[in-house]
Amino acid sequence: MKSAVETLNPTRVRLTVEVPFEELKPSLDAAYKKINQQVTVPGFRKGKIPNKVIDQRFGRGAVLEEAVNDALPRFYTQAVDEGQIDVLGQPDITDIEGVENLADGGDLKFTAEVDVRPEVTLPEFAEIAVVVDPVVVGDEDIEKSLEQLRERFASVKDVERAAGENDIVVIDLEAKVDGEVPEDGTATGVSYEIGSGRLLDGIDEAVIGLSAGESKTFTTTLKGGTQVGKDSEVTVTVTTVQEKELPSLDDEFAQLASEFDTLEELRADSVKRLERMKEFDQATQAQEKVLDELLARVEMDYPEKLLADEIGTRKHNLEHHQLEPMGLTLDTYLASQDKSREDYDKETEEQAKKGIKTQFVLDQIVKNEELGVNQEELTEHLIRRAAGSGLTPDQFAQQVVQGGQVQLLVGEVARGKALALVVEAAKVTDTNGETVSFEDDEEETTEAAEAAAEETSEKSAEESAEA
Repeated sequence: MKSAVETLNPTRVRLTVEVPFEELKPSLDAAYKKINQQVTVPGFRKGKIPNKVIDQRFGRGAVLEEAVNDALPRFYTQAVDEGQIDVLGQPDITDIEGVENLADGGDLKFTAEVDVRPEVTLPEFAEIAVVVDPVVVGDEDIEKSLEQLRERFASVKDVERAAGENDIVVIDLEAKVDGEVPEDGTATGVSYEIGSGRLLDGIDEAVIGLSAGESKTFTTTLKGGTQVGKDSEVTVTVTTVQEKELPSLDDEFAQLASEFDTLEELRADSVKRLERMKEFDQATQAQEKVLDELLARVEMDYPEKLLADEIGTRKHNLEHHQLEPMGLTLDTYLASQDKSREDYDKETEEQAKKGIKTQFVLDQIVKNEELGVNQEELTEHLIRRAAGSGLTPDQFAQQVVQGGQVQLLVGEVARGKALALVVEAAKVTDTNGETVSFEDDEEETTEAAEAAAEETSEKSAEESAEA
């Protein structure tokens, strides 16, 4: 076999392959054997039909077509290996020549165009500098944490008065759009905490001052349902007003809400917990900022077909996996976001480019630094991914194996390690001017790096929805 490689552009090549008849002989033999097992000819046992009879009854062309279909992937792969080409995706095989002459011992020729991985020149990691928030736990943070804990143990009681701030009201809702109540325009028995911002804009102002049995109508923009994004006249009726009763912040509460005997012990534990949370947030912030700075320093060409496929995947996921289950169309969703199709297309392309670039840049670091992934690292990553998916580790692992996605997970871990390596080399300071080091928190830093790399490069419509 002879092959030649022609560079069409920085991310696409054309392979020209010429295969002598002698090298096609195994594929021809395999074609005869396959057809032999599939057809029946009177006077011959199945599988024992002579090749000449097959040619006469079914035509030499059918055999040659089967042989070529068998041979093309094999010789294409061989040409890729010989040319040491780092291909992306499936090739477009065209200009197949010589099939009609194979019966006479002629050569087979074909061309294949395929995207290739672009060249990535990495910057000096030590030149990257980012600023992150400091790890500071103040009195306000502690009190907020304790207050949230009190909220979890709060009780409620019905009261005979008008609703006020922080009260809980049980309400019925009716929304009219253009004077008509849509199919999903009513809701009853909805429990709502005033000030939580969980429902409609304007709902707080409407219910404050209402007592049980009273109603009020206000205008708002619907946030969900079939009429999302449309202006609506909403009538809210209060059926019950409830008052929250928070437990006293004392030693008795500490014993109720935790394993500690005193409030001071609970407060000290809250400080430690908040510090750990802020340290993880700081590590995550560093990963994201370092990654953005790293990507900004790399010039890269984007494979056209890969980019188009990635854009298409993101749009498909948003429309069919997120919006359709909620009964929404893309146009309705964009209207609710005050976004045009042009804006949506531009943002989706930017997100797709960032995902592709992240993968290629981090993969180049993995290659340059010869970063490997051991079983322990893979298992830890799998457990984290399982927790995020709502599955047990065993269920998630089974799903990964059945879907043939083990290498995908290996890639996520390797890219996380690559990003962690860049963060360690970069200059990270907080807003107070203090140098931030993650050397003592390697596991936490790697976990945050894996999450940052995975979130950016993952083929997900979530980013499209957030944009």
